Amino acid sequence: MFGVRGERPMMIDVGGEKSMIAPVERFGLKLISIGFLVDEKNAVVWRGPMASSAIKQFVTDVFWDELDYLVVDMPPGTGDIHLTLMQTVPVTGAVIVTTPQDVALADAKKGIAMFGQALLNVPVIGLVENMSYFTPAVPNYRDNKYYIFGKDGGKRLADEYDIPFLGQIPLVQSIREGGDAGVPIMMSDDLITKKAFEGFAAQVVRSIAMRNANMSSEKIAATV
Repeated sequence: MFGVRGERPMMIDVGGEKSMIAPVERFGLKLISIGFLVDEKNAVVWRGPMASSAIKQFVTDVFWDELDYLVVDMPPGTGDIHLTLMQTVPVTGAVIVTTPQDVALADAKKGIAMFGQALLNVPVIGLVENMSYFTPAVPNYRDNKYYIFGKDGGKRLADEYDIPFLGQIPLVQSIREGGDAGVPIMMSDDLITKKAFEGFAAQVVRSIAMRNANMSSEKIAATV
């Protein structure tokens, strides 16, 4: 999806102390993935502890250097990988991704419940609805919306759990084409679709900034 198929991360010396993995860079983003380390024709058949170990390595053994945000794209579910990540690093918050239909919303509810458990207590930054509606690529019909998977399911779920609704991402051909070509939609001229992603990203950034500000205020109050 980033046009880095076949690339392999390199090992670099950091401060003469130890070697670390250098992430692959593309479009101003630093990337690391299991896909870089295995042949794409082979399946990654790992039990929970092996996958958890890889997650730890990606956090501790990759030379991320200075970052604005570290985004971890997690698989669906509530398993070992999620628990390992939250026990390894201080997670600022979680973004729940769902599609509008009831089957997907049922899994999203489990994710929200998992992050809210006292043992984990990871704040849910909000919920974003993917594949919200289909918009044809034909110019005269770009404003038409067809709710193939149902309408506003994610919004209703966000309201039900009283968490921020971060936006709706449409189901459009250009997103798929950009992913297949290795040129994300944000690097294209598709202004309508870019606007949806930009709006979602702005909501996330705003929520994180507010949470960080609140945490700073709490620390100051505790010190005083």
